[in-house]
Amino acid sequence: MRSVAFVLALLLAAPVARAQPQPITLVVNYVAGGATDIIARIMQPALIEAWGTQVVIKNSAGASGAIGGAEVARARPDGLTLLLSPSGGSVIAPNFQRPAPYTIASFAPICQVVETPMVTMTPPATGLRTMAQFMDRAREGNGGYAYSTAGVGSGPHLAMIALARLTRTPMNHIPFRGSGEAVQAMLAGTVETLSDQASLVRQYGLHPVVVWSAQRAAQFPDTPTMREAGYDLEFDIWTGIFAPAGTPDALLARYEAGCERMLRNPAVVAGLARVDMNIRWRNRVELGRFMQAEDVKFRTLIDSAGLRRGE
Repeated sequence: MRSVAFVLALLLAAPVARAQPQPITLVVNYVAGGATDIIARIMQPALIEAWGTQVVIKNSAGASGAIGGAEVARARPDGLTLLLSPSGGSVIAPNFQRPAPYTIASFAPICQVVETPMVTMTPPATGLRTMAQFMDRAREGNGGYAYSTAGVGSGPHLAMIALARLTRTPMNHIPFRGSGEAVQAMLAGTVETLSDQASLVRQYGLHPVVVWSAQRAAQFPDTPTMREAGYDLEFDIWTGIFAPAGTPDALLARYEAGCERMLRNPAVVAGLARVDMNIRWRNRVELGRFMQAEDVKFRTLIDSAGLRRGE
């Protein structure tokens, strides 16, 4: 009897073990070191604080974001696997590839976090400083002028196709698995230009030739927009966080509220500003509506240009 009482006393005196929240895997559908990965690394500590659990970043790159996108689209809707993706991996990839690996309906939007101008950039050694010089160089290439992007079917790729169609200037697209790889190839002299997120310009000491947004970028006040350069084109790159479709509404609401707090974190604000990323908040309802409009925009461009892969 004493032994039983002794064991009970020990059990009662032992600290109660509390179940720890399971970590969240945040899938980044581009390579480490690229613009999307940089966003994830800046936000990670504040997301851990806002969501109250560990957040593990996983880079699943390839197919212009479709590999990571498909991974999250197939994941259990339990809130433990989320996607951080720019428009290329969330909206463009399912329209570009056939058969489509997923659709925008495969995801439950949580929030938009960033919107950044797309910039066509060059290494200083190329001597390319203006859009007029770029177009002269492209025309001299007789269809062989090489430009790079973060992948076939990415937003920058479609933007460059729109430019080639508008100017009737054939160009040679050199795709990479992400902006990090594209920059390294450009710095090595494989290609002369890259169109991608503005953050890469200062990060790698590049020269901004032209900005694709409606207005000049605050970080590059002397760099003209495409319209100012004489081309009626406008493209921006936005990034959001998504869960698999079917994720419980209560979880989505909690993650959305955490995202809003995260974007007010001084370290996040300073970190994103340091790499020329513009915070752009959209809640899950607003992001869902915006995605539908983007879906129509890019599907129309892809269809008109006959760009679907696999057909």
